[in-house]
Amino acid sequence: MRAAGHVYLFEFKVAEMTPPGSALAQLQNRRYADKYRATGEPIHLIGVEFSRATRNIAAFDTADA
Repeated sequence: MRAAGHVYLFEFKVAEMTPPGSALAQLQNRRYADKYRATGEPIHLIGVEFSRATRNIAAFDTADA
């Protein structure tokens, strides 16, 4: 997503099916931000983990790329 001169990349996971932090790790390991680097805009990575049991956000992590 691009907004206000920034690039935001999201990854969503089901918390009970993956280890904690795996959503952000996937963004970093697969280097999803690389194709946006040439824009010169700040890039923000956001990993969100949802809980099946509570049907709510269980955790989220952020990082700048």
